Amino acid sequence: MKEYILELIASKEGFNAKLNLMREYLQAYTLRILFEIKFLQKSVFLGGTALRFLYDLPRFSEDLDFSILEKSDYTFIDIIKKIKKELILAGYDISITYNDKKTVQYAMIKFKTLMYEAKISPHKEKIFSIKLEIDTNPPQGANTNTHIINKYFLLSFFGYDLSSLFAGKLHAILSRKYTKGRDFFDLGWYLTKWKDITPNIPFLKNALAQTGSLLTKKDLSEDNWRDYLYAAVEKADWSAVKNDVENFLASPADLEILSKPNILKLLSRNL
Repeated sequence: MKEYILELIASKEGFNAKLNLMREYLQAYTLRILFEIKFLQKSVFLGGTALRFLYDLPRFSEDLDFSILEKSDYTFIDIIKKIKKELILAGYDISITYNDKKTVQYAMIKFKTLMYEAKISPHKEKIFSIKLEIDTNPPQGANTNTHIINKYFLLSFFGYDLSSLFAGKLHAILSRKYTKGRDFFDLGWYLTKWKDITPNIPFLKNALAQTGSLLTKKDLSEDNWRDYLYAAVEKADWSAVKNDVENFLASPADLEILSKPNILKLLSRNL
């Protein structure tokens, strides 16, 4: 219920700490709704929020990202209506905008007065949002596992195995047309947490092919993937990396450690 999240937020100090806690709790609440309508049983939970929930990624994430495993009895509009109904019953004042006409369907769940009620913003009209994305035609080749966690609520869902999750992150770095700092922070985190990690190369190649990357025409392999990532990190605008990620970090000092020079050293195995 809304009263509980307001109590949680009141226990935190600082704007970012309060905002990130609010986001994470509402993500978990939304996941619980999706579990109850059996959507999680027919999809894969992935992306930054999944990494945080499963492996304690030391940064917060804005989105709930899914790939479809099998067709659900619910349409995307049905899912949105159910989320809206349950959140309103829990006391939240929300609206939802969505697009179900593309391969990647998305919805913005907008909480109209929560920032004000939580004393994060002095403005009643300040809107807080979380984004839901569902890839209805994901690339093939990923491996999945079943996970059971307790993150505010008991949750069970399918997730990609570590090698496939890592491949998804590399795909984001190698295919984005702009610098997203969270991608590079996550890359450094992966390389420090699992020093011998390798991506699921077939899955990575399929994902790159779907987005039209020229890398699919090159000999991307388990032996040379670090070279392509090294080049991407080297040319990245690190001021843009910092500006994008710093407000989402559990500990902002982590960015001093997962710096450009250190990530390059990790990729070259010199740390």
